Amino acid sequence: MTALFSFYLIFLLSLQFLYCESMQEAKSPGDIIIGGLFPIHESVNDTGNFSPARLAQSLMMVHGIEEINQSGDLGNITLGYHILDSCADVTTALKNTLLFMKMNPNSDTDCEQQPPPPVMAIIGAYYSEISIAVTRQLNLEEIPQISYGSTSGLLSDKDRFPSFLRTVPQDDHQAHAIIEILKSGNWNWVGVITTDGEYGRYAVERLRHHATKNGICFAYTSFLPEFLVDNNLEESIKDTVQNITDNRNVSVIVSFAKSSQMKKIFNTLLEDPRGKNKVWIASDNWSQSVECLNSTRWTLEDVGTIIGITLKSGNKIRFERFLRYIEKKPDRYKNNSFLREYLELSANNTNGSNTFISSQIHKLINMTRLYAVFSIDLAVKAIAKAVKDLCIEGCNISSLQPREFREALKNARFSLDKENYSFDTHGDVNSGYDVIMWKSASDNYHKTRDVGYYVIANQSFVQTSSYLDEKIVRVTSKCSTCNPGEMKITMNSALPVCCYECKKCPKNEYSNTTDANQCYKCDEGSEYSGEGSSNCSRREVLFLKWKDVYHIALLTATALGAVLTIIAAIIFIAYWNTPVVRSSGGPVSIILLFSLLFTFGSVTLFGAKPTKWKCEARQVWFGLSFTLSVSCILVKSFKIILAFEFDPVTKDVLKKLYKPYLIIAFCMGGQVLICAIWLAKKAPTIYSKPFEKYQKHYILVQCDENLYGAFGAMLAYIGILAIICFALAFKGRNLPDCYNDAKFITFSMLIYFIAWIIFGPVYANVMDEYHPAIEMVVIVISALGILFCQFLVKCYIILFKRDKNTEDAFLRQIRKFSESKGEDIEGNHHDGIQNPGFSRESLSSSESFQPISDQSLSPNTFIDPFSPAPISETQPALPTNGRNYRKRPLIRSLSLPS
Repeated sequence: MTALFSFYLIFLLSLQFLYCESMQEAKSPGDIIIGGLFPIHESVNDTGNFSPARLAQSLMMVHGIEEINQSGDLGNITLGYHILDSCADVTTALKNTLLFMKMNPNSDTDCEQQPPPPVMAIIGAYYSEISIAVTRQLNLEEIPQISYGSTSGLLSDKDRFPSFLRTVPQDDHQAHAIIEILKSGNWNWVGVITTDGEYGRYAVERLRHHATKNGICFAYTSFLPEFLVDNNLEESIKDTVQNITDNRNVSVIVSFAKSSQMKKIFNTLLEDPRGKNKVWIASDNWSQSVECLNSTRWTLEDVGTIIGITLKSGNKIRFERFLRYIEKKPDRYKNNSFLREYLELSANNTNGSNTFISSQIHKLINMTRLYAVFSIDLAVKAIAKAVKDLCIEGCNISSLQPREFREALKNARFSLDKENYSFDTHGDVNSGYDVIMWKSASDNYHKTRDVGYYVIANQSFVQTSSYLDEKIVRVTSKCSTCNPGEMKITMNSALPVCCYECKKCPKNEYSNTTDANQCYKCDEGSEYSGEGSSNCSRREVLFLKWKDVYHIALLTATALGAVLTIIAAIIFIAYWNTPVVRSSGGPVSIILLFSLLFTFGSVTLFGAKPTKWKCEARQVWFGLSFTLSVSCILVKSFKIILAFEFDPVTKDVLKKLYKPYLIIAFCMGGQVLICAIWLAKKAPTIYSKPFEKYQKHYILVQCDENLYGAFGAMLAYIGILAIICFALAFKGRNLPDCYNDAKFITFSMLIYFIAWIIFGPVYANVMDEYHPAIEMVVIVISALGILFCQFLVKCYIILFKRDKNTEDAFLRQIRKFSESKGEDIEGNHHDGIQNPGFSRESLSSSESFQPISDQSLSPNTFIDPFSPAPISETQPALPTNGRNYRKRPLIRSLSLPS
């Protein structure tokens, strides 16, 4: 076993001796040496794959160390550096890392001198896969490593990687930042490209974790080999390109690949038109590697839009000044074989002219990554602060151990550009991210510009430029898209949540965003929407408007009725003492006319836009006014029966009960009670409801009677009074023509019954704005029926048939009526049976009656219905069956006191 170990050790030393002959490096002496590990060559075998950007990053470390030494912050202590190339390869990185460790000999050219001061810390590597391997090796001697670009979350595990620190946040934060960008573009169906290593798999895992919580799905995930020398790289590139071109509805691709891999992808993808005009979300791996797009073949417009996540940017002014210094004195950095190789790369073509050196330096300036300026400078500041904390009061550098230095680094508080930083418990500096976009310059050279930043503390993406919106506003990347007016429904549970079907919103519901999870109801009290609507429209308020032709017609009829009522009242008052007026009831007729006037007035409350007071007043007003009308007609009907139809005994009893005003008051009292209970318990109110008419949408505003039982009781009460009127009037339908009130009462009540019988079913079935017009029509018809039948005919007689408005005309009518009944003027039938309507006992015994004739009454004689008849001085008594009787004029019994 001992022999085997000796053989291995000799082999390893021999390998190092052989390797040191050709190894490239950059060195500078110092009291404390800082190691550097940069992927200056992106491939082990391809020596021409030189990366000026990575060279610039190694020079940032040199610049930072020189600034510290020149500042004098460390007193007499100086920092040196030893920079090696990882070649973006784990094996090469591990082999070169051995040179940073005590167990290995010096790598100087002669390989025979004493080893230099031990390396206290390493800055690098850039790739997470290399850092994971390197930090495990460095941990054997507890040498701290500070990475300026390794963002894998695995490295935050201090149990596994206790010596690893970094000046950049871990990839979980980057994944969340990418999700915020996807959300800002409303993209939920994306492709993912990543390297098949610990960095790439961790980044995808965290991205998927945040994507699931935010409803974002991956259409495909393509893995590329970690190493550029992998034989499967070309095949993986081809498969990745096919994924991109086949998924045409995927317009956004998130890539964690390396810049060299992206260069190969672009060169292959852009050959196919289906691969152009995409949106690329670039991780910090390649977000600033504008050289990966071959500007001689393709333009940025061919690619589409590239949005990059980059680490926090620093100020490169001081570094540019340092590069200009190198341009003037390149010989000072002969110990930097990487810089020498870069400056002599094409020296044969330019004969080593200063012009060539200037152009190469200018190229380095253009390749400067601002995030690297910040993170590398911050790493140097952290190391300097740890040295200062340990040695500012004096320390034995030769006895300083890496473990002691590591603990000092973890606790260091350092500053850059007037901001303070420190490593958290995971060894990370959560400085945040900048969001950039690529843009084309005039010389077809691609540059970047800041468009926002991501704050880790509150996990928010802040946009600082409208340039981002201009590029992405019309880009859609979704498996399914539901437009406004639709909602998502999942029919197949096997599909990703981002793939769904769309269903139109039903009527009176809407959705005003794309991919709405549900439709929202409109306020049906005032809004409506059709099927598949993206918004609600206001309903037009519908009611019986003043300008409506039907309303105008009804109001015209109402006004006509009111005017005729007033005219009738004027005529009756003007001819107050004429027989026609007195036979019509006198004062009761005037009350009836005024009640009709109020009934016509109630009609005006049923039209126009309802208000609270109108709804409460209209039915009560109508009910009370029309009840008063029917009560007056009831009194008139009662009077007719007393005059003609009852026997003397019954008539005497009813005459005592006949109190016109008391009857009217009693009838009105019942209706007042009904209306009072209605208003007190549940008064009518305004109500509105959705209504459709002629394919238009309205909000129908009407009065709601609320207590329909009270409404029905009010109408029923009027109906009962009308039935009594009709029954009483029907008995007196055969009276003389001059006493035709009974006929007209019968007709008016018939009109009332017909109108209100029709009202019921029509009122129940008509539900539009003309609903109140139905009741208006019935009220107008009922009132006009009473007006025409009770008054207009009599007004016609009063004005145009004055010969019939005399006592003589009345007596002739009575005589004619008596003769047609087979009675004498006293009311006795020819068979000797007395008509009970002509009761002699009803008259006073002291009265002295004489037979009357047509000539016994002068035109100016007033006939009081219950006063003794005028006695004729000249006319002899009329003989009847050979006997003389006292005669009772019929007219007196008809005109009862009002």
